[in-house]
Amino acid sequence: MFDSILSTLTPIHREGYRFIAIFAALTLVLFWLAQPLGWIGIILTAWCAYFFRDPERITQVRDGLVVSPADGRVSAIVEVVPPAEMNLGVELRTRISIFMNVFDCHVNRAPVAGRISLIHYTPGLFVNAELDKASEDNERNALVLEMDNGEKLGVVQIAGLVARRIVCWVKETEPLGAGERFGLIRFGSRLDVYLPPGQKSLISEGQRAIAGETILADLVNEEPERATRAS
Repeated sequence: MFDSILSTLTPIHREGYRFIAIFAALTLVLFWLAQPLGWIGIILTAWCAYFFRDPERITQVRDGLVVSPADGRVSAIVEVVPPAEMNLGVELRTRISIFMNVFDCHVNRAPVAGRISLIHYTPGLFVNAELDKASEDNERNALVLEMDNGEKLGVVQIAGLVARRIVCWVKETEPLGAGERFGLIRFGSRLDVYLPPGQKSLISEGQRAIAGETILADLVNEEPERATRAS
């Protein structure tokens, strides 16, 4: 049982070490004040470790496949004009939004292989990341990936109600492989993926996505959008 718990909490991303240490120190203080409070601290420290977990993922790497950049629920799939700061033009693109709650893994992964042609950080609000207006109003960090065929795909890290820190450790002109880690968001947020013009989603609203593994779209396959049903 202990091995199972340990494997769930590890490995932990380096961004989480100091937060886990802070939670652990506060737990000791809570135990000193009152033992019941200390047990609450242990639960919160375990949650913090769980939040910053960074599990290995198996990514399919065939050309054309777009994988999910985040763990979470697909909250919206819409046709929109990309934000102006991404320099992707005014043609409509399919935007797939994935909402991460505080229990999802928050390490973000590249949806396709490509060169980072643009990174643009935009300060903003911290409204509920599930709302459609969060794509334009919230603090966000946009990346544009240029693929080998010249097509461009956008992915945007969006802060939410609880999230107050977007982390991105890659730089412009760097290459990224599909499924490769490029950042994370603390502590609950959303990622938007902007497909190339004319491309459709192969996932549906309400489905759960796994970063680096769930296929969002296939850019070289002419399969139509898939119908869904609840059961």
